[in-house]
Amino acid sequence: QDVIDKLKLIPENLRSMVKEVTMDLSNSMNLIVRCCFPKASRTIDRFHVQKLACDALQEMRIAHRWDAMQEEADAIEEARHSGKEYNPVIFANGDTRKQLLARSRYLLFKSSEKWTQSQKLRASILFQQYPDIKEAYSLTHSLRMIFNKNKTKDESRLSLARWYSKVDTAGFKSFNVIASTLYEHYDEVLNFFNNRSTNAFAESFNAKIKQFRAQLRGVIDIKFFFFRLVKLYA
Repeated sequence: QDVIDKLKLIPENLRSMVKEVTMDLSNSMNLIVRCCFPKASRTIDRFHVQKLACDALQEMRIAHRWDAMQEEADAIEEARHSGKEYNPVIFANGDTRKQLLARSRYLLFKSSEKWTQSQKLRASILFQQYPDIKEAYSLTHSLRMIFNKNKTKDESRLSLARWYSKVDTAGFKSFNVIASTLYEHYDEVLNFFNNRSTNAFAESFNAKIKQFRAQLRGVIDIKFFFFRLVKLYA
């Protein structure tokens, strides 16, 4: 409500000139745009959509890593009780199971053509050991490609329908939640393909403000804080 009140200080005839607003999946942001910019089309930023899929993929990797850590702890304990030396399984790239899962974090964020040789080997071992991670990576990559390659809303609508079908077949709970979220914001997600608009600039500016605030160890004088922001960034 505070944001709505501030935006409504701008004359209505100026606010009605806004044609498009890019935003995240927040319901509060959706309400702000509907109230303050009623003539604008609402577009969900593609990177917020992709982040949901990446988070679900990483959540799966982390769950397997916890299991691997538990298995290793149990094996060490068993070896100690039996008076034997513990020798972990070492894969072809020199990783243990726990290291494999820990070091795979960054390669799962990237397309396979951007992997280094060591990442390609690690991914090959990872996908062989954990087929569910391979399938989840495929779903995440497919969603990324929809936004990268499709040019029109009709083409994208068909691609998303196929992606929903893949998610349903895979049966991963987290991806089903993502599919439901996308379906709820279906029109706003597809609006991206009108102008391929993102709010990357706003996200970057917001990150700068957070970093500046962190350097100050908090803010007491709000007016002076805004004054410094204007001098630095305006």
